[in-house]
Amino acid sequence: MFGKRSPSAPQAAPPPAPTKGPDIATRPQRAETPRAEPADAPAAKPRATSGLDQLRAAQGGAVSNSGPVAEIVRDQTDYYHATKTTIYSALLNTIDLGQLAQLDHKTAAEEIRDIVAELVAIKNVSMSAAEQDHLVQDIINDVLGYGPLEPLLKRDDIADIMVNGAHRVFIEVGGKVQLTNVRFRDNAQLMNICQRIVSQVGRRVDESSPICDARLPDGSRVNVIGPPLALDGPTLTIRKFKKDKLTMRNLVEYASISPEGARVLGVIGASRCNIVISGGTGSGKTTLLNTLTAFIDPTERVITCEDAAELQLQQPHVVRLETRPPNLEGQGAITMRDLVKNCLRMRPERIIVGEVRGPEAFDLLQAMNTGHDGSMGTLHANSPREAISRMESMITMGGYGLPSKTIREMIVGSVDVIIQAARLRDGSRRITHITEVLGLEGDVIITQDLFVYEMTGEDKDGKIIGRHRSTGIARPRFWDRARYYGLDRELAEALDAAE
Repeated sequence: MFGKRSPSAPQAAPPPAPTKGPDIATRPQRAETPRAEPADAPAAKPRATSGLDQLRAAQGGAVSNSGPVAEIVRDQTDYYHATKTTIYSALLNTIDLGQLAQLDHKTAAEEIRDIVAELVAIKNVSMSAAEQDHLVQDIINDVLGYGPLEPLLKRDDIADIMVNGAHRVFIEVGGKVQLTNVRFRDNAQLMNICQRIVSQVGRRVDESSPICDARLPDGSRVNVIGPPLALDGPTLTIRKFKKDKLTMRNLVEYASISPEGARVLGVIGASRCNIVISGGTGSGKTTLLNTLTAFIDPTERVITCEDAAELQLQQPHVVRLETRPPNLEGQGAITMRDLVKNCLRMRPERIIVGEVRGPEAFDLLQAMNTGHDGSMGTLHANSPREAISRMESMITMGGYGLPSKTIREMIVGSVDVIIQAARLRDGSRRITHITEVLGLEGDVIITQDLFVYEMTGEDKDGKIIGRHRSTGIARPRFWDRARYYGLDRELAEALDAAE
């Protein structure tokens, strides 16, 4: 037997019967007496008749701070968490986690389900069948998955999950941030789940290394910052990816770009223009980068460089590279600049950098200017003009000692188009500028807008009303490039339709 010890039962139990599958636990024997609360047992807290539905809503939805329904939900949640803590503790005293880890997920979940059902009977917990199923699934999530986060991770309408310590979990839905009733037992459980997430990609988070970037198996981006830097407990932020990858048609449906603007973006992507996507945090830069990669020819060799691999390219010839943090001795770090420099030796046809934030900007511009047309990258900036200044600043920070004019000439010779994304105050995301980089006049980089987004007001619900407007440029600078790839007619039709 691999069991540890059986939980105490109301009466002496005979030796446990043989179990199916691997023997991972000393199974508790069911009590023969009918389920009934002892006379001296404290009365269970009152629960709403639709307690399970309210509890499920509280586990994954927004919380109302006041009112009778909120009081019922809080009371139901407290009762549920007390019961779950009791059963979970008894389960950990019953199973052998080492043996459990050797089983596949489905078999392990069935073993946990059987043992929890027996523990519920022994502890005389008063629960409906539906509530018991909910409890069992929660405990399976705790042992095998990401605990209280699992219901949120399964929802496709959530864009971000923000955990501020064990008892404060926020989500972003429809551009609005909401507080949920999801909570962890304590900060120790939250930290265990953070470590479980980052260890899957070979990283660690602890007091000696309290900041970590990682990703989930589906590509969702994860950031963890723990004590002693986070004073109120570990802070976990997850940028979720939708299960269905967004396309340019979806961006048109969401009014992120006009149909004519989308056609121009398609020509820009297919004619191998060098693109920089600029925007603030949460503005949709990575989503837009993913949609643009759909216009890459399937025969091209594409190499991506990211801090945490999250791009979802569908081409057959893709090489994905990921940075690496230093080890415990502070050695072995692989930076973004290391990746960009190395991928130049890998015969790339396109280089895609998930986010440019430092001296690697110099290497990316060098790649764009030496035959790797169609390369792309994102950076944080609030306008196309600011994006140019940011690139110049990042190259200067690299310590190259180049004159400002030389850096600007490099930018002009490398970048063809800057696409600006923005998250508006109502939570919506828009492509606000499609801007060409034309050249230098003296020491000033000259740009021209092809499309801009104009806000005209807001409706009664606070949603911003606006439109994408063409600036009337009939022959953009990349016209000859589009003609070389046979896309000049498509470009002309899109620009004519936009006027």
